[in-house]
Amino acid sequence: MRKRRFAFFLSLLDGIERPLQILDVGGTLQFWELMGSERLEGVTVTLLNLRPEKTTNARFESVAGDALDLGRYLDSSFDVVFSNSVIDHLGPNFSDQQRMANEIKRVGKRYFVQTPNRYFPLEPHFLVPGFQFFPRELRIWLVTHFNVGWYHRIPDREKARKEVESVSLLSEKDLRRLFPGASIYRETVIGLTKSLIAYDGFTTPFAL
Repeated sequence: MRKRRFAFFLSLLDGIERPLQILDVGGTLQFWELMGSERLEGVTVTLLNLRPEKTTNARFESVAGDALDLGRYLDSSFDVVFSNSVIDHLGPNFSDQQRMANEIKRVGKRYFVQTPNRYFPLEPHFLVPGFQFFPRELRIWLVTHFNVGWYHRIPDREKARKEVESVSLLSEKDLRRLFPGASIYRETVIGLTKSLIAYDGFTTPFAL
């Protein structure tokens, strides 16, 4: 699915003149290399995370920053802002997700933002069906007592609470609130929408 998603993204880039500057909010060099960074002729990518990482590719720059405040960059600084499965990790406050969305729209001439669908039956981080709809205290209890999904058991209740509350999945309705006017691409599995992509500013109007 990631390969198909990236192929769709590359198809959108085909209509943009080079050189091309991309800001990846929350991305890694490893992701781009796995997806095929050699296909990005004339493209430079700035990777923005809370902590910088070492990069071995001259076309990639890694910087430390906060997705909620991209004040270091002027309006429309980047040709494209790309973000993959980050906006769902900002904690329980929708206002923080709105801040990230606003910054993406401000610094990018175009954007491509992917997030898991809240209404897909299997929660993608804890890998428990319907986990996102359980009462918060039950979710915390499960995380403190069991290895759940990608998380090893967290005995400390406060740490478990922070992990549980760090994930806030979005519905398509939520995504449209964050990115009004954007096109929405639905990635499906057995007819169910697993994740959502909001994109805008590209000349290609159709998804694969």
